[in-house]
Amino acid sequence: MIVLFTDFGLADPYVGQLHGALAREAPGVPVIDLFHSVPNYDIRAAAYLLPAFVPEFPPESVFVCVVDPGVGSARRPVMLRAAERWFVGPDNGLFHILAHRATTHECRHILWRPQRLSTSFHGRDLFAPVAARLARGEMPESEPATLTRPENDAWPDDLAEVIYIDHFGNAITGLRAKRLKSGQMLRVHHHSLKAARTFGEAGVGEPFWYENSNGLVEIAVNRGHAARQLGLKPGDRLALL
Repeated sequence: MIVLFTDFGLADPYVGQLHGALAREAPGVPVIDLFHSVPNYDIRAAAYLLPAFVPEFPPESVFVCVVDPGVGSARRPVMLRAAERWFVGPDNGLFHILAHRATTHECRHILWRPQRLSTSFHGRDLFAPVAARLARGEMPESEPATLTRPENDAWPDDLAEVIYIDHFGNAITGLRAKRLKSGQMLRVHHHSLKAARTFGEAGVGEPFWYENSNGLVEIAVNRGHAARQLGLKPGDRLALL
């Protein structure tokens, strides 16, 4: 199957155009829309979100990953083999955490080019056709490469920041819950948060953190909107107490 992971949103035609390209290039291959609401242009948030969702998909799945504010620039198009799956997208840090956590990985610089390659939509014109070829069992023209390391910001193994707000108002972080002690308290802004195993362990309207279904620390309010109540947004830092 082919899995889509982008910051395109659903209000515009871009996701539909990805589906169109994949239907043309790999007819009959299932296409799953995983994420189209990754925070816009936020490569680092995407890099921590992606590995948490990969285990839900079978080996040999092919991921089309497009969070690409540098589209059309000198950044390379790559395909990464990690965790028995393929990942196709820009070499801009998006795959850094995935590769870092993988036991082994192989990166290849994509040399294949379509007849038409726009400067602004490599997702449709390049990444989707390459993913389709991989899903068909073909190897597009490529050469061995090394992923470019992210610049400027520190990219630790676990990121103590809010990286995504879902429509319930829950705040997903870049922290893996297994890295925290049992009963660990967290602080965000001036709010101290206790741990809970389920929503029902917290009182109605009470904020808390829990291990979400993908193993990440998530901040929530029982029957409430944590982002509004606590003033949370992507990039907010957490402290471990």
